Formats: sequence, C-alpha cells, structure tokens
Amino acid sequence: STQSTGGIYREMLEGGKVTGEYTDAKTVYESVKNYYGKVLNTSKDLKTNACCTNQRPHPIIAQALKDVPEEIISKYYGCGTPIPFGIEGLKVLDLGSGSGRDCYVAARLVGPSGYVTGIDMTEEQLSTARTHISEYMKKINHQTPNIRFITGYIELLGELNSELTPNSIDLVISNCVLNLSPDKLRVLKNVHSILRNGGEFFFSDVYCDRRLPENVRNHPVLFGECISGALYIQDFKRLCHKVGFLDPRVYSLSSITIGDPELQSIVGQAKFYSITYRLFKLNNLETLCEDYGQYAVYKGTIKGSESFYKLDDGHSFEAGKVYLVCGNTASMLEDSWLSKHFKVVGNRDIHYGLFKDCGPSENKEMTDSSCCS
Repeated sequence: STQSTGGIYREMLEGGKVTGEYTDAKTVYESVKNYYGKVLNTSKDLKTNACCTNQRPHPIIAQALKDVPEEIISKYYGCGTPIPFGIEGLKVLDLGSGSGRDCYVAARLVGPSGYVTGIDMTEEQLSTARTHISEYMKKINHQTPNIRFITGYIELLGELNSELTPNSIDLVISNCVLNLSPDKLRVLKNVHSILRNGGEFFFSDVYCDRRLPENVRNHPVLFGECISGALYIQDFKRLCHKVGFLDPRVYSLSSITIGDPELQSIVGQAKFYSITYRLFKLNNLETLCEDYGQYAVYKGTIKGSESFYKLDDGHSFEAGKVYLVCGNTASMLEDSWLSKHFKVVGNRDIHYGLFKDCGPSENKEMTDSSCCS
C-alpha cells in the first residue's frame, strides 16, 4: 500500500520544517533515494564500512542467510544484525527494510504463526524485496507468505498508514536507517506508539562521539554512507527519554572506519560507532537502575541461546543460575515479550536505593553506559 498525500505527507516531502536536525526533508529524501536506488548497485560500491556488518553472524542467522536470494544479499546495506532469537509468533516491523534481507531472515525465525512487515521509501529496493517472496516461502516450507513490503516513510508510522496502528507490533527492527531520517524524534515517537506494552525496538545504527558541524551533516556522500546523519550518543539518549524509552541498553558496539582519505579529512577527529540498542516499551521503567531485592533465572528455552542469554552488554544470564537484578532489568525480563523465558522473583514493595554493579562490561573501544545512565 502507498501512503496518501495528506498534510503531514506534504510537510515531509515539500521541505516543510520538521523537528529533526534537518529542515529540508525533501532534499534528504531525494538524496537517500538517489544514493540507495541509483548510485549504489551493490554493497561493494560503499566508501566506508558504516553500512557493512563486520561481525560474523550467529550460526542460526548464517544458516538462514543461505536461503536468502543472492540479489537481496548483494543489495544489503546494514551495520549489524538486529534480529533477536526467541521471536516465534511475534509481529515484526522492519524500518527502512531496503532489499529485504533482515525481513527474510525474520520471517523464518517468527515461523508460520508470526508475521513480518518491511517499510521503505525506495522503489528500486522494494522491487527487489518483493520479487523473491514466493521463491523464499517455498524454501522455508511456508504455505502462506508471512512477509510483505509496503511503501512508506518511517517518520509517518501510524499517522497515515492504517495498517500500522498503535499498540499493534511486538518487535520493531531497523538496520542502519535511523541516521538517514530528517526527523529522528518523530520516528522514535511513532515506534513507541505502535509497539505493544512489553514490545521492543531492537536496532543497529551509526552514532558519533560528538555533534557534527554543518559541513559534515550536509555532505551528500557522507550522508548516503550513514555518517552525516549520525546522532551524538548522548543526544540519542535524550530523545529516548523524551518519548518514553527510559533505559536504552547497548547490546553491541564496534568502531567504524572511513577508508577514503578525502572523506576522513572532512570528518576530522570525530569517532563513529555502529551500536545495536534495545529499547523496551514498559510502563514502569526508571531513568536509573534501582534496587528492589529482585532476582531472575533464565530458563534456557530460547533456541540458539540455550546455555545463556545476552540481554545487553552488561547482562548475560546462564541458564538455571540466580542473578540479582535492578528493577528495570526485572521488568524487561518479566513484563516484555521475553517473559516466558525467565522467572523473576520479587516486586517493588521495598526499595534499597540505587542498584550497584548494573551496567555494561568494559568495552575496549569506548566507554558508554547502557544501564544506570
């Protein structure tokens, strides 16, 4: 389905002011469409590794990728693999789905009882994604397709597309797309709205250790390469708090290198990172990690993570072992889509102050707190 040209749509397309850091939405959209629809033919044409996945995928993901058509793989421009395990039966939305690689993998993981929707504004990419659905469904033995791709703008989720209603999605994923949006606040607001309580935004994107100057933000190649639109990490956290994602958790982090000397000279000393974040929509999250004397036990029931489960870069749960957890972590395990895989004991009747030793493991590449921040 294609979104109608209502007032909000015209605002985004005709250069109307938006609440993001770019005021000319039309220029941004046309730049992205041109770069990903016409300039880039395959991922080999990229000039940086910002839109590349450098880490080896989990064997389950690697096996699933073997069945994804080659054309879809070759036109993949992502910076991570933001697909959690244990998502059988969930309703999933992929923002900026591109050629559809992550949607195809997710369709396999959710199984016949789940459903995956990809949304993108670039027709060339959508055409590639739609072409191979029937072929892929046969490969994974699904009699009825559980995947679809719709044309649209991620800033307008639920505002114009009647298929994406509030509190209707269990899991939103996205792969190196948020940085390309001219209005990141609006995207986060709409994601929070369409998620069910207990749902999650699990996504990879590009971030920076500082606010970028105008000459970098307006550079067309750096923008297409996902560098110019990178948010300062602390500003991203502020946006999360503003829309209701009160405890953004870092799942993984890696440095980005800019191989082109000319582009490197433009960005100067700014450092860029590919970060996978987990944002849970939960009513009882707090901005700090508080101690209520709760503990959690992982049941070992998630396929691909039977021996231990990694919640974020500071919390890994061995199956059957008791772990003291803060109130926020307890809620993420007990009140989200993960609840059937964990046993959480205790409530919030008694408060013992700030929770100690709740945070990320030491990261050699940078220090960035994903908990108690």
